[in-house]
Amino acid sequence: MFELDQRLQNDCIVLGDLPLSRLLLLNDSTYPWFVLVPKCTQVEEIYQLSEVDQGQLLRESTLLARWMVATFQFDKLNIGALGNVVRQLHLHHVGRSTTDPTWPGPVWGQHPPQPYGAAEIESIHQQADAGLLFN
Repeated sequence: MFELDQRLQNDCIVLGDLPLSRLLLLNDSTYPWFVLVPKCTQVEEIYQLSEVDQGQLLRESTLLARWMVATFQFDKLNIGALGNVVRQLHLHHVGRSTTDPTWPGPVWGQHPPQPYGAAEIESIHQQADAGLLFN
């Protein structure tokens, strides 16, 4: 049975489920930062997914990327699966701007997160509901 890693639960807001993945919003308003987590058990790497699920993850990542570009303003979209701290497979989608506080360096651990307010979360949730295909 799928369970979201506790660190992802603590740091993110669940926005909904796509056919393969749960979509999360990292609770740091410094960046538009979303995370796709395939709802598979004991999978740490993309190559461990079936070929069908690999293709589905790519489709969902592309859908999310296109939605982010249409919804938020940023200069560069970074997509990556690291897994050094959280071993559960998850794919970060981070919108970066040349004016953000850590440009051009990494986003991880550079500053304390700036949590979203309730109204901001609701707005992003509504935009995601309208722009993405949740189950």
